[in-house]
Amino acid sequence: MPWWIWLVLALFMLTMITVGLVYAGIHGAHSLKDMAHTGERVGERISAMAENELSDQGHEAPIFVQPLSVAQERYSDAYAQVLRRKADKRNRHIQAWNRWKRFNN
Repeated sequence: MPWWIWLVLALFMLTMITVGLVYAGIHGAHSLKDMAHTGERVGERISAMAENELSDQGHEAPIFVQPLSVAQERYSDAYAQVLRRKADKRNRHIQAWNRWKRFNN
């Protein structure tokens, strides 16, 4: 091959490498800007959550420093709610079975 073909190929290769680096740099800068914007939004939301947690904290003392009757009442209320949910579930099942019994009649 003549020398000028090698020169054209070398110049083409250097041009493509330069264009590729410029392309990667431009897209990298855009992605960094997008990441910074996303990080800013996440930071705002995390700080808002931290403020909510700090404002909610001082309302009630922890359960282990309250009288045992308070924990007992909470447990009995929670257990009563569990029993109500189980009864509601059982009633829904009974209603569904009754509908299915009448389906083919």
